Amino acid sequence: MKPATSLTNGWVDAIAHIPSPNQDDRPAGTGIALIVIHAISLPPSQFGGDDIVRLFTNTLDPDAHPYFAGISALRVSAHFLIRRDGTLLQFVSCNQRAWHAGVSRWRGRERCNDFSIGIELEGCDEQPFENVQYDRLIALVRLLREHYPIEALAGHQDIAPGRKTDPGPFFLWDRLTLTGLPLRSV
Repeated sequence: MKPATSLTNGWVDAIAHIPSPNQDDRPAGTGIALIVIHAISLPPSQFGGDDIVRLFTNTLDPDAHPYFAGISALRVSAHFLIRRDGTLLQFVSCNQRAWHAGVSRWRGRERCNDFSIGIELEGCDEQPFENVQYDRLIALVRLLREHYPIEALAGHQDIAPGRKTDPGPFFLWDRLTLTGLPLRSV
């Protein structure tokens, strides 16, 4: 796994780019202050396959799994996905707004999509994440900090309490102290 070391126009170099249509411009003058950590698995609690990519590119087949019928019409994305094996994919330029946070609030600011970068980890609330995912996440956060004035890291559960639970109870926040950012400050 080669570490990502640079960005061009908000895209991390030397990784797979799979552009999502589910993105738009950030509000004028809005800087990136937050990284939001998420967890996703499709079907739920199953790993591998391309269903997450299909969800973020609006190509998820509603008939492929009973769960998909209720989510296939969603228009969502994230900037990044870190798979269980550490593979890093990018769907949206960091300079654009990805649609990952939904109704959300951080430090009194609404609409976290406007000023955050969303990073999905392939995972769920019921299982631990892989060491290689933490390694890749820490390296990615460090790279992003070189290019954006990021102030903190938070989980989706922190910015949308009561509505979201990810990255969940098995996520080891202490591993992210290596990023030098405040953790879960909402």
